Amino acid sequence: MSDKFCNKVRKFTTDNNLAGSHGDTIIVGLSGGADSVALLSVMLELGYECVAAHCNFHLRGNESMRDENFCRELCRELSVELLTVDFDVSERCRHTGESVEMACRELRYDWWNGLINKGIGNLIAVGHHREDNVETFFLNLLRGSGLVGLKGMQPRSLNIIRPLLDTTKAEIISYLESRGLKYVTDSTNSSNEFKRNRLRNIVLPEFEQAFPGAMDAIATSISYLYDNYKLYSDYKAELQKKYVSADGTVNINEIVASEKNARMVLFEILSNAGVNMTQVDNILASINGQGACNVSGKLFHAQSVSYLLNRGLLIPVDNLENESCESVDIFKHPFKIEKFTHDAFERLRATKSFRRDAVYLDGRVLDGNPVFELRSWRKGDRFTPFGMKGSKLVSDLLSDAKLSLADKRNVRILTRNGDILWVVGLRAANLYTVGKNTSEIICLTYDFHNL
Repeated sequence: MSDKFCNKVRKFTTDNNLAGSHGDTIIVGLSGGADSVALLSVMLELGYECVAAHCNFHLRGNESMRDENFCRELCRELSVELLTVDFDVSERCRHTGESVEMACRELRYDWWNGLINKGIGNLIAVGHHREDNVETFFLNLLRGSGLVGLKGMQPRSLNIIRPLLDTTKAEIISYLESRGLKYVTDSTNSSNEFKRNRLRNIVLPEFEQAFPGAMDAIATSISYLYDNYKLYSDYKAELQKKYVSADGTVNINEIVASEKNARMVLFEILSNAGVNMTQVDNILASINGQGACNVSGKLFHAQSVSYLLNRGLLIPVDNLENESCESVDIFKHPFKIEKFTHDAFERLRATKSFRRDAVYLDGRVLDGNPVFELRSWRKGDRFTPFGMKGSKLVSDLLSDAKLSLADKRNVRILTRNGDILWVVGLRAANLYTVGKNTSEIICLTYDFHNL
């Protein structure tokens, strides 16, 4: 049985490209329980260089120290280096608000990844087995999950490998007995306070009793779902290329026009950003009867990014709030000033030679040591544009100009003592305009390559 177990783990490791036969140093998460002890032993038997890593969370009093001491003795017998760390889980929970289970997981993986960053190893092996995978399937099913959750654990997730994922608990125990290896048992495993324990101790045994062979059948279904997920992921990557631009903008109109399952396509494209199905439905509700979206300016907030819905485009605006504002000397780059007499200005007017990328101002704009600032436009900015009697929102000016969101982000406002003087490159304000009594005119331009 033990040789069969080793061969099974070897085949699974090879088939799933979990680790090369040479050059990999594997950090084995060692709790002292049956799964982690079997994992460390079998990886050593298969010829891998291993380092054991044990976390002491100090949650079970003397039992926690018992586990650490057991791991020390085991590693001495197996001639394996053991790394240990102590954690104050209660302190972590107070600071983060996480559950004890989540805090332990985050602390554990942060430490393991830190060991990789130090060059101690390049892979982390954990002892998840078939029943663990079945439990994960049910936990996700009961939370409400799609294919991503129901596929179960992956044999490899970045630098995390699970060489025992195809083995059963019974096979693990049998292997340990054949090698004469002892292990410790976590007393909390018998407590049904945690959902996973209730599944393990109550629900799944009832399944197996009522439907003999249920665990094998469920495990097989999970493997099929994992294969479906790989195919689905390839298709999702193609959709990403088709409908998402380099800056992350999603073309909603194109998705609706081209995809029969537009709702699921949009959800899969946005799910990595934390957009949920309710938000997808709200986005799609903006589509009119002709299949086009004319909504502009509506924001949707996800976990990692916010999106602005703008005429059928869903545009990431995660850095929209990063406002810039600085005092500037308009006699220096990126500005440039030219001075004109009134007669020279009138000749420009007569020949319609005014520059569209410039603003022409009464020279008195420089009187009195004014403070000029160049800043991003803000929601609610309002000014009186040159040639108009009433005021106008800068946001409306930008919408009328049909600027893309990227262009809107780059729009700058030049102010004089806090008053909007120029929406740079677009419209001058009705301030310091050239009149009959103007003796000196300045032409102010801005180098847009500076943006």
